[in-house]
Amino acid sequence: MNLPNRLTVGRLILTGFFVAFLSTSTHWGDVVALLIFIIASLTDWLDGYLARRLNQMTNFGKLIDPLADKVLVASALVCLIPLGALPAWAVIVIITREFLITGLRQLAAGQGQILPADSLGKHKTAWQFITILFFLILLAAGDIFGDESRWLKFLWVHVGPVLIGITIVLTIYSGLAYLWKNRRLLL
Repeated sequence: MNLPNRLTVGRLILTGFFVAFLSTSTHWGDVVALLIFIIASLTDWLDGYLARRLNQMTNFGKLIDPLADKVLVASALVCLIPLGALPAWAVIVIITREFLITGLRQLAAGQGQILPADSLGKHKTAWQFITILFFLILLAAGDIFGDESRWLKFLWVHVGPVLIGITIVLTIYSGLAYLWKNRRLLL
């Protein structure tokens, strides 16, 4: 297994630690979860960069990299529901889109084709990461400065919904565009 693929598998492992720390009620759990999420997110960029730079792009990497992204994002989104960061309906929309696209990729793989992530999907993923990071930073700041901070509440109430809205719109739009682009597989 080459280095980019190891980084991708490492991201899957880091996701388990991320969930464990975000789900604990320890004082610094949110801070540690944030740091793990940042490291896992950096491996997403680094594995793609190294695969292209070292000419080590593999079919395994093309399939597992988007899957590892989806597992990390879905885990974060689900963990943020009980913390009051995201409404369940928004998480359901995002995860449903991910299942649909993963299903389309499996359908393509059954026909001997690999559908890599496109630029719109990567843009959507970036906004999902930004939204998740926003709430993780606020949770970590709450651990450090106290949950009652007025600026944290302001950001949570006024900026959070805007980020969620952008993320939902991009998620739906990119999913529909990807399905349309690959509609021949569905016919």
